[in-house]
Amino acid sequence: MSYQERYAASLMNTFGPPKLVLARGEGAHVWDTEGREYVDLLGGIAVNALGHAHPALVAAVTGQLETLGHISNFFTSGPQVELAERLLALLAAPAPGKVFFTNSGTEANEAAFKLTRRTGRTHVVVAEGAFHGRTMGALALTSKEAYRAPFEPLPGHVTFVPYGDATALTEAVTDETAAILLEPIQGEAGVNVAPDGYLAAARAAADEHGALLWLDEIQSGMGRTGAWFAHAASGVVPDIVTLAKGLGGGFPIGAVIGLGAAADLLEPGNHGTTFGGNPVACAAALAVIATIEGEELLEHVTVLGQKIRDGLAADPRVTEVRGEGLLIGLDLVSDSSAAVAAAALEAGFIVNNATPCRIRLAPPLVLTQDDAAAFLAAWPGILDAAGVS
Repeated sequence: MSYQERYAASLMNTFGPPKLVLARGEGAHVWDTEGREYVDLLGGIAVNALGHAHPALVAAVTGQLETLGHISNFFTSGPQVELAERLLALLAAPAPGKVFFTNSGTEANEAAFKLTRRTGRTHVVVAEGAFHGRTMGALALTSKEAYRAPFEPLPGHVTFVPYGDATALTEAVTDETAAILLEPIQGEAGVNVAPDGYLAAARAAADEHGALLWLDEIQSGMGRTGAWFAHAASGVVPDIVTLAKGLGGGFPIGAVIGLGAAADLLEPGNHGTTFGGNPVACAAALAVIATIEGEELLEHVTVLGQKIRDGLAADPRVTEVRGEGLLIGLDLVSDSSAAVAAAALEAGFIVNNATPCRIRLAPPLVLTQDDAAAFLAAWPGILDAAGVS
């Protein structure tokens, strides 16, 4: 039996049949079990910040596991404390902060959701198109009806408003609102960028009603947009930031950062995790941060992202290109994104059909100029093969 057949026989059918059986990776390239090579322009859905098998990440994980692996949260370790300090320094917020580590983005958002309940309020204002996870609490904050409907009733009192509409957001916030939850750039919806002034309006509405401003940077953070955090350019200081995906470069880790009063809302017994903040995951994240700095990847991401966006926009069959850095979304002239993703795979490029008319790219931050040029050269042929006209 093939791996595909064995997969169908042994794993729960939560994702549908796999597109490929991958065997190994290096940099921004992966190879399947047939030996065919692909340029990975999805990066494990914005996870593999350093690509595949980066020596710095391999050395950090191996060295830490040889030294000290799991210890539980009855104890702490140097990597855990050092990573919390590094994240707070990168955030550079004027208010002091504290960090809670998890194993994933969903877990980070679940913890942050519980944190907002410690305000004594239950109402949360969230944007349409939002994706914040699939656990019951995080799912309550995720707007896609197909994800939500099979599991309702979901926790909480949640109001969804159009993303980017500052007036609708402001009108939805009341003195009963615990938090406003926003992604500075929505990833799952096909890369929607917050318009100028939107986050500032959210901050003002939160302040007016004594609510928390919670920014989900799980997909957009850790250098993905050419800055450590996508919200940084707005000048807005949130109360809560959630991180995961690129933070560990492929090793599972997430984080909740609370700033100011929000840093102390969770008290002993309010929440916990067995694996969160383990030394190996924290060593991996420290290696990711050090490598992004050492290889000057923030500037690389900014320059290369602009090149890719300009190249994609040059084809008239692409009606809009959005994003920052290497988080890129584009709209096609027709609902043909599935065919385009399939044609791209056939041509040796992994992309994501986020919606029927939208393609999402979130490649490793180490994607090379040559890889980008190869993709842009192949792009018109990919659209041709997909029948886009």
